[in-house]
Amino acid sequence: MPQPFLTCLQDNLERLPAAPRYFVAYSGGRDSHVLLHAMASLRGSLPGGLHAIHVNHGLSLQAAHWAGHCRSVCDALSVPLRVVTVDAGPERGESPEAAARHARYKAFSRLMATGDCLLTAHHQDDQAETLLLQLLRGSGPHGLAGMPFQTPFSRGLHARPLLDFTREQLGDYAAAQGLRWVEDPSNRDTGLRRNFIRHEIFPLLASQWPAAAETLSRSAAHCADAARLLDSLADDDLRQVRGAQSQQLDIEALSKLDEIRQRNVIRYWIRSQGFPLPQQSHLERLRHDVLQAAPDRMPLVCWADAEIRRYRDTLYLMRPLKDFDPKAVLPWDLRAPLQLPGGLGMLESAVEEGGGLALEAMRQDGVSVRFRQGGETCRPPGRGHAVALKKLFQEQGIPPWQRNRIPLLYVGEQLAAVVGVCNCEPFVVADGVSGVVVRLRPSLISPFPGDGIAKLKFFQFFPCNPAKSRFE
Repeated sequence: MPQPFLTCLQDNLERLPAAPRYFVAYSGGRDSHVLLHAMASLRGSLPGGLHAIHVNHGLSLQAAHWAGHCRSVCDALSVPLRVVTVDAGPERGESPEAAARHARYKAFSRLMATGDCLLTAHHQDDQAETLLLQLLRGSGPHGLAGMPFQTPFSRGLHARPLLDFTREQLGDYAAAQGLRWVEDPSNRDTGLRRNFIRHEIFPLLASQWPAAAETLSRSAAHCADAARLLDSLADDDLRQVRGAQSQQLDIEALSKLDEIRQRNVIRYWIRSQGFPLPQQSHLERLRHDVLQAAPDRMPLVCWADAEIRRYRDTLYLMRPLKDFDPKAVLPWDLRAPLQLPGGLGMLESAVEEGGGLALEAMRQDGVSVRFRQGGETCRPPGRGHAVALKKLFQEQGIPPWQRNRIPLLYVGEQLAAVVGVCNCEPFVVADGVSGVVVRLRPSLISPFPGDGIAKLKFFQFFPCNPAKSRFE
């Protein structure tokens, strides 16, 4: 048994790019012990070093015993082991299993250097259970594709070299090698859905279809192929419907697609931007309530840690807006970056030649950052008269939810600039004269999508040109 097993595993490892280090995720249970033992047997053929990592979730009274067992096994195999303790407490609305998995992979990610490979012991039966779980959740081809053999992870790669092996084959290897492992009692808890499928449902299926794990895994592979085709189509469609920024879609172009391709490209767009996918009900609300809304409406669909808003003919994908005090007055001496409230980002300043704000006036009267209260006006260069900020924002196509969050730079009690939008006279310096230029660097949760406020590519003050907007 061991030699054919090792030969097949070796073949799977050769499908992976060479790595400087291979980390086996070692829980101390049977499956990960089999993977660690087999990898130790093959270490002479590995391009890089072999290591193990054990994550102590702190959820069991036996956690210290399990960590000690892992140290003993790794010492016997001469495999360096890292034991990492994490906080696996669930967030509100998060299941304990999901919280533990998140904490575990976060710990794995921190250890990964460029090109490293993380190896986990997922096998064919795990794949079949995943497919059944996803079917019962109503998943589409991407969910039914199950777990891939390899996928980018952190600064390297995550591989599952045992996906071709059944649980029974791993048990045969463990018996032949006389392996000893620890048993986590929670693995027998059928109150957990995966365990229920594993201990109650799958034995019934296997009694009628002995090759159930293999055939279900094959179905997952077919779904993976279908998912790749759908992604290829969505990528082509996204080129046609993408807005000015990556987190924007053009509604007119999107409306030209049939409803199936609309759903497909919207899912692909959301996933490509790193947001969680919405439920089918959210997608249908998006298609009917948002896409078909009148141009002057501003509908919103939100889920998990994401939301989609509409303004004019554009869809905006973003993090939910954070609360902040719009009446805040933030003194700023310009010498150090200024952190803005509400996750808006950070203001930075620099002295540059031409196009900035009058340095002497800022030094003399002092600078503060405020937010729109209503009724503010600015006199853009070249206009000869003051313009209400509301009108200025409308002209520039700035969505309403951004307007009250755009920082306003005051010199004394006079509005000197609307960040990322316009400088105000009389604070604009002449060409060839050094002035202060301020840039806003948005945070990950900033309401300003893409590269900046509205459609600006760079965060700095520009004089408004009524003939040609810098937003074009």
